[in-house]
Amino acid sequence: MRTLLSMALLGAALVNLGGCFPLVAVGMGTGALMADDRRTTATYLTDEEIELKASGRIHDTYKDGVHVNVTSFNRRVLLTGEAVDAGARAKVEQIVREVPNVREVQDEIAVSSVSTILARSGDSYVSTKVKARFLDDRRFSANHVKVVTEAHTVFLMGLVKHEEGDAAADIAAKSSGVVKVVKVFEYID
Repeated sequence: MRTLLSMALLGAALVNLGGCFPLVAVGMGTGALMADDRRTTATYLTDEEIELKASGRIHDTYKDGVHVNVTSFNRRVLLTGEAVDAGARAKVEQIVREVPNVREVQDEIAVSSVSTILARSGDSYVSTKVKARFLDDRRFSANHVKVVTEAHTVFLMGLVKHEEGDAAADIAAKSSGVVKVVKVFEYID
């Protein structure tokens, strides 16, 4: 039913947006991902809201001295990146815990100098390689696993069965550029 409604809305948007193909294409991609997501639409949107609010609050508090990625999946938040000292790390975690609808925080922020753009680009490349390898595997849907890479450590999130999580971790561990794999899954079996 949700898919049918999405298709009807998409059709209406296509008629009304004529020359706005890029906007419609992005909407179609998001709709397809949401249709295959094990989270409810409300939870998916709540996760997006958590990420935006937490990132904004961290940025408002720390203009410099921290680089934090906020990733929310099923209202569980993964924090990765760097903080210059343990006090800043603890404050960032506190800020995130105070965001409405957050039910759990896994703090993986390293106490170190802030990473360079080049290092972050390398991590993005590693994530892309892992996700591409997921597409070739038939043991699980690539849309069920979120990949976050920080300092060549790959964090895997999602609502998965144990065998799906193990398969994803195995693929990630065998990908070039990956030093370590951390499972941040919620298991559904």
